[in-house]
Amino acid sequence: MSDSEVLIAGAGPTGLILALWLTRLGVRVRIVDKEAEPGTTSRALAVHARTLELYRQAGFADAVVRNGLRFVAVNLWVRGKQVARVVFGEMGAGISPYPYVVIFPQDQHERFLIERLRDLGVEVERPLQVHSFDDRGDRVIARMKRPDGSEETCEAAYLAGCDGAHSAVREALGTGFPGGTYEHLFYVADAQATGPLVNQELHVALDKADILAAFPMKGMHRARLIGTVRQDAEHRRADLEWNDVSRGVIEYLGIDVKKVNWFSTYHVHHRVAARFRAGRTFLLGDAAHIHSPVGGQGMNTGLGDAINLAWKMAAVLRKRGNDRLLDTYEPERIAFAKRLVATTDRAFQLVTSTGGLAAFVRLHVVPLVMPMLFATNIMRRFMFRTLSQTAIEYRDSELSSGAAGRVKAGDRLPWVKLDGAGNDSAASDNFAPLTSMDWQVHVYGQPATAITQLCQAHGIALHAFAWRHAMHAAGLARNAAYLVRPDGYVGFADVAASSEKLQRYLDTWQLRGGPSLPEDREVAGTAIAPLRMSADGPFER
Repeated sequence: MSDSEVLIAGAGPTGLILALWLTRLGVRVRIVDKEAEPGTTSRALAVHARTLELYRQAGFADAVVRNGLRFVAVNLWVRGKQVARVVFGEMGAGISPYPYVVIFPQDQHERFLIERLRDLGVEVERPLQVHSFDDRGDRVIARMKRPDGSEETCEAAYLAGCDGAHSAVREALGTGFPGGTYEHLFYVADAQATGPLVNQELHVALDKADILAAFPMKGMHRARLIGTVRQDAEHRRADLEWNDVSRGVIEYLGIDVKKVNWFSTYHVHHRVAARFRAGRTFLLGDAAHIHSPVGGQGMNTGLGDAINLAWKMAAVLRKRGNDRLLDTYEPERIAFAKRLVATTDRAFQLVTSTGGLAAFVRLHVVPLVMPMLFATNIMRRFMFRTLSQTAIEYRDSELSSGAAGRVKAGDRLPWVKLDGAGNDSAASDNFAPLTSMDWQVHVYGQPATAITQLCQAHGIALHAFAWRHAMHAAGLARNAAYLVRPDGYVGFADVAASSEKLQRYLDTWQLRGGPSLPEDREVAGTAIAPLRMSADGPFER
């Protein structure tokens, strides 16, 4: 029997990010996967702004952007006519340091994360599958098997099921996976192609009985095509090939496919597990929720699950927060998963339904309405926040308390670029201190003495930022206290910066930060001792 603090079943992006975050937070992990090698094909492509913000905390967002393809425009076509073009950079300006989408195929993404995990001394164990387990109340005993039939047992404090849509952990847990499967059979093809639409922008085309999404890929004349298989060929799924796809949209958009590197077919499902947690076992990613590819939300949602759970597990294991922190994982993430599935389901039904009403809306209403909607700045910003997942909030969570300005506890901390911060890139914005992956207090203005003393007593970093108009524009209140969670969401907010209220919040969750630092020492811009304001920087001794 081997042991670890957290056993992770599944080494897709969700499991790898969970392992990375936990390891960075000092937790011993084992991560296993039933496949002998990482995947070589994938449907997941998009890495959204919120994921890049979280990756920045771990120090590798810039590497993902460099390795992927940054694209900023989406085009909508209906019956061969372009009806809308939306530029992401304009939509997301001022909302996020990453106002765009990065195309980074899942197979490349996984290998990238495996290398980052290897740098931390952790290897994925393959092929090894968790097939059953016992929750003993104070630990989990998991049984794993290899293809040759040999078995191994692992004892861990927690088990994380990140093992995909056909999760063995979910099956062993016995929780339901309600939902359904869409009628149409879809294909995905990695192709070499030419034509005016192979221009490193995303193109989505709708027709009476056909759809096509042409995703840009890094490299010359590469595209990822997703669309529908001809209805007369769907029954032959086992031996389908490129010649069986619907060609109408491809041809009238002028996409000339020269070569298909690989081709696969799949059915689209929409399901959410009845529970994301049972005792010491948790479900994340596709093991917990699957839905249509609308908006490229699936992989990013699983990564959000992983980071939400990782810091809570680490806090409980390191006695820096009480067990109730783990109780907040399921309600926070299952609520978002259900909203997401419902939203993408409605959009997908509209796009794919062959019914008369849906076809009328798709072909006649959409071309009229979409240009008008995207002509307004309010709608463009709303769409960016929705697609980028920067609008995700946990206001109804038990962990959320208070409000200050337009920011309510449970909101993602608004991003503020600090103009005039000098040449120090670490102080370029208010997200820079989040690299600590720990609780911290932000004050935009002058911190109260009592707040400073309270932070020192609890070992929680205090970041004071010289007041700027941009902070008011972002919804922040001057001199208010914002207690920011390790994942960048506001846990507690108080416009009066009451140390008594903050103390009660810290006591309720038994929160404490890392070891207190000497007053003459700073780490990554973190300042724990009292601060004096500076007009040319966010904080200064």
